[in-house]
Amino acid sequence: MTPDEVLSAVVRDEWGRLVALLLGRFRRLDLVEDALADATEAAARRWPGDGVPDDPAAWLHVAARRRVLDRLRAEAMAGRKQPLLVDEAERTTGGGAMADPGGLVEDDRLRLVLLCCHPALAPEVAAALALRLVVGVTTADIARLFLVPEPTMAARITRGKKKIVAAGIPYGVPGADALPDRLATVAQVAYLAFTAGYAPGSGPDLLRADLAGEAVRLVRVTLALRPDEPVLRALLALVLLQHSRRDARVGPDGSLVLLPDQDRSRWHHDEVHEALAVLDGMPPAADPLVESYRLQALIGAAHATAPTAGDTRWDVVCDAYDALARVNPSPAVRLAAAVAVAERDGPEAGLRALDGLDAELPTSHRVPAVRGELLARIGRDAEAVVALDVAIDRCGNDVERAHLAARRDGLTAG
Repeated sequence: MTPDEVLSAVVRDEWGRLVALLLGRFRRLDLVEDALADATEAAARRWPGDGVPDDPAAWLHVAARRRVLDRLRAEAMAGRKQPLLVDEAERTTGGGAMADPGGLVEDDRLRLVLLCCHPALAPEVAAALALRLVVGVTTADIARLFLVPEPTMAARITRGKKKIVAAGIPYGVPGADALPDRLATVAQVAYLAFTAGYAPGSGPDLLRADLAGEAVRLVRVTLALRPDEPVLRALLALVLLQHSRRDARVGPDGSLVLLPDQDRSRWHHDEVHEALAVLDGMPPAADPLVESYRLQALIGAAHATAPTAGDTRWDVVCDAYDALARVNPSPAVRLAAAVAVAERDGPEAGLRALDGLDAELPTSHRVPAVRGELLARIGRDAEAVVALDVAIDRCGNDVERAHLAARRDGLTAG
C-alpha cells in the first residue's frame, strides 16, 4: 500500500483506540482529538518522503502525545504556573513509544462511549459523537446514517465535544445506579456503528467487518455489566445474526454477493446458535427500542434458519416488518418491508409498496435500486435501466456501484 493508503487505514481502524488511550491519560478531550488530527496531518506530509514507520499507529500515538504535552506546557506558561500537569502526564506515559496501540483493556473503549453517552448530551449528539470518537466513522458517513447534511453533522459533533469540556463530564464508568440511564444511547451507538460497518456510505469497501465486530464487542462489554438488560440482549441477538454472514457477503473477487446467492456453509453458525439462544423466550417488549431490536432479530432468524433461500418464511418476515413499522415507523423499514412483500406476493406488490419512498429518501440509492430490480423481474427492462442509472449516480460505495452497473449493463445487452 502507498503511504496515503496506510495512513487512511490506520486512521479508520485505530482512531477510537488512540482517542481512548490518550484521553485515559490526559483527560482533555479538547486537546486529544486536535492532537491526533495534527499528528495525522504530519504523517501525511512526512511518510511519503521518510517512509511508513514499522508501527504506524504507535507513530501517531507518540506524535499526538507530544502535541498534547506541548499544549499543556503552553497553557502552564501562559498562566505562569508550575507545569505540574505536564510532569504528571510525562510520568504517566513514561515518555516512550506505545508498543501495542490495540492493547487496551475493554473498559477503555467502554469508558469512552459512556463519556459520549452522558445524559447531559442529547441522544442524537451522543450517538454521533461516539461514532466519531470511539469507532472512527467519518463525519460524512455519520451524516448519511442520520440523513442530515454533512455540515449539520459536523456542527453537531463539535457542539457535543464542547459541551463535554465545558460541563466537565468525567471520563469513567458511572455507578450501577447511573448506568441504566445511558444504556439506551449506548445500544443506539452500537447499532449505528454496526450499520456503518455493513453499509459504508463511500469508499472501496463493501463492508467493514472490523467495525461491525467492534460494535458487537461493545454490546458484549456493556452486557457483561448488565447481563439481564433486555435492550442489550435483543441487540446482541440482532447483530450476531447479521454478523454471522460476513464471510459470505463478498465474493473471491471482492464483488457483492446477495443473500439468496450466499454460500450458507460459510456463515458462522456458532454465532447463529448463540443469537437464537438469546432470542428464545424473549417476549414482546413494551419498550419500543427493545421491541424494535427484537423484531429485527426475528427477521434475521428467519433468514438464518432457512436451509436455502427458497425455504425462507417470507410470511414470518413480512409479519415482523408489519409489527416493526408500528413500533418504529421509518422510510428504511418501509423499504425493507417492500422487498419482503415482493418476495411473498410478487414484484408488482413490491413496486406498489415503494410508492412515496422517493420523496422520503430523496438521496438514497437503495430505493431506485430496488425499483430497478423489481421492474426487471416483470420484463420492464427500459424502465429498470432508468431506475438503475439513478441508483448508480447516487451510490457512493465502489463495490455496490459496480454491482448495480453490471445489472444495468446486463439489461441493456439483453
